[in-house]
Amino acid sequence: MTDTLTLPPRVTERAFARLAEINAQTGEAKALRVAVEGGGCSGFQYDIRLDEPEAEDIVLEGGGQKVLIDPVSLPFLQNAVIDFSEELIGARFVIENPNASSSCGCGTSFSI
Repeated sequence: MTDTLTLPPRVTERAFARLAEINAQTGEAKALRVAVEGGGCSGFQYDIRLDEPEAEDIVLEGGGQKVLIDPVSLPFLQNAVIDFSEELIGARFVIENPNASSSCGCGTSFSI
């Protein structure tokens, strides 16, 4: 995290659109929580799940949807891009994180 210009994560329109589809299918209006936790094969791992906002969360909004980042995870996600990817091997939310010095093949584990 040596960038002199730090920005909060950015969420793509594709990610917001997929979250809207999920909420429409479930009939709920949940937010997408993106957190960083210790663990995984590279030292840190992403925890991506549907959740309710907490008072201290940073809320990123688009297309009527919300993505939540807790204050502890925010420094690890500075300048990152939260996207949704559909490939032959599956569909999932992905994080393009410029702070990660390396990442695991699974895409959910990284090191700084």
